[in-house]
Amino acid sequence: MNKFIALLFLTFLVSCSDNTVMQPFDKSQKPGDITIKGYSKPDVIQLRLNGTPVSINGNTSYTDKVETKLEFVLDEGETERLGIFNNETGTEIAHYNITYDNVADYKTLNFFNLPGIFLRASAVKPQVNLGRVGFEFIFPNLGEFSGSSLTGVKGILRRENGVILAEFDKIGKESFTPVKIYTYFSNIAPVYLELYKPDSTVPYIGSELIKVKIKQDMGANLIVLQEIMENGVLTVKGEIDVADYL
Repeated sequence: MNKFIALLFLTFLVSCSDNTVMQPFDKSQKPGDITIKGYSKPDVIQLRLNGTPVSINGNTSYTDKVETKLEFVLDEGETERLGIFNNETGTEIAHYNITYDNVADYKTLNFFNLPGIFLRASAVKPQVNLGRVGFEFIFPNLGEFSGSSLTGVKGILRRENGVILAEFDKIGKESFTPVKIYTYFSNIAPVYLELYKPDSTVPYIGSELIKVKIKQDMGANLIVLQEIMENGVLTVKGEIDVADYL
């Protein structure tokens, strides 16, 4: 009788052991620690994590500098959705899908929400001495209308008479170039940025020279280049200066 009871007990232990192997108690987890450094003007925006508004200093809508830190736990196989919304209209401006596998890519999340454009980039206004001009460039929608597969273009900044002021080896989509500085020479004369394929003198798209008219201001200029279509013709504009918002 005792042998029979012992056999039943042993069978029960083996069964419990099998269930433990087949059905893990906890999923793998990672901490989600995200530092947000953003800017929005003139729009008032709202951050939402999985649909829930994020409070910053007691406010659930914000403008100008938008800075906070989010802390949460990510389960393997699940997605945390961080959305940026126009607070007045409720329209989603941008969103980020944060997962167990990609959370390391979102340790710092930078953005600029400006009239007509949303930049997933950081920007710091460089120090430029009096009487000097500094330029940085970014080209976030490169290829949107041209169909170019390039991740960056070469830029040559010239005066109207053709004199070279600065050269930029790579103007990319995700970050501003290093600043290039020259002596200020006019408050009315524009400068022109020519765009080429990297390491060449061939226009980055087509065969005709691509020349962008740029307004120069004394001090720092952080210019956003944009491909646009005007009357069915591709053109590149450089009319947004992030320095105006810093």
